[in-house]
Amino acid sequence: MSKGVVLVSGASGYIAGFAIQQLVAQGWTVRGTIRSLGRADEVRRTLGTPDLQLFAADLMSDAGWAEAAKGADLMLHIASPIPTSEPKNPDDLIIPARDGALRALKAARDAGVKRVVMTSSTAAICYGAERGNEKVFTEADWSIPDSPDSYAYIKSKTIAERAARDFIAREGGALEFVTINPSAVLGPVLGKDFSASLEVVKKLLGGELPGLPRLGFPIVDVRDLADLHIRAMTAPNMHNERFLGSGEFLWMKDIAEILKFRLGAQAKKVPTRGLPDFLLKVSALFDPTVRMVVPELGRTRRCDASRAEKVLGWKTRAAAESIVDCAQSLLANGLVRI
Repeated sequence: MSKGVVLVSGASGYIAGFAIQQLVAQGWTVRGTIRSLGRADEVRRTLGTPDLQLFAADLMSDAGWAEAAKGADLMLHIASPIPTSEPKNPDDLIIPARDGALRALKAARDAGVKRVVMTSSTAAICYGAERGNEKVFTEADWSIPDSPDSYAYIKSKTIAERAARDFIAREGGALEFVTINPSAVLGPVLGKDFSASLEVVKKLLGGELPGLPRLGFPIVDVRDLADLHIRAMTAPNMHNERFLGSGEFLWMKDIAEILKFRLGAQAKKVPTRGLPDFLLKVSALFDPTVRMVVPELGRTRRCDASRAEKVLGWKTRAAAESIVDCAQSLLANGLVRI
């Protein structure tokens, strides 16, 4: 017997795929949204869920959301634009993220959905104020969109979460609302749709970087992140909660050392030398993905996810396991050439 009906938006996406698999395994009836039903069979094959009901719903259109939400008990709103490069116009990210969240929430409220768990980001927490490298961020922190170091993605996640919380407070009715704020998401891939954060491992394995820049970030495993969403969806007394989904902070040189040690010859192209800041800035002139991370040189943004562990009993596995599983999966799926 089904535990209930869960709608997962962005069903073709990286995090959503693992959430759907875990929900199905736990006995939930799951349905998903994708932008075009032309990909429906591909999504079902990738997830191994031949009976998954899929609806066409786009973040930029009202069409399809009411139909998708009708009869759902709970919703995971995971769909959101994730760039591989900095857009020329920040609104190209901000408007879909904000308006898409509001469309999902309105559809959920009108359909009588009990709770929405929305995927936000540490991007909505860790940026904007000059806080120094010793700062450890918690759920109480918010990014400042107008700050010089808040690029388009940072703005989009912050503005979208703020708008969602304002909507719930103003006209959410009985709808309960929770956000999950993950850091860099790594782990195995299910197919060709995966998070932009995996580009780090992909570029290191493929020898696309001439050295190791002074870049670092906290890591969370995609499997554990999916689990965190489900815990927040099912636990009692969650309304207006916010949970960081984050683990160890690692520099690029740490990731490279893990790949070299654990993968041997498969990591032969992974660089071992440091990359001076000025060389990364030169590389950024030709690589839009690199350009987006230049402001992060030398910055540490550590996050404290102990609240998720205390309240929900959640934890993420060791970052080394996520990194190795990510690398092996990219290789197995032919998504990186060595």
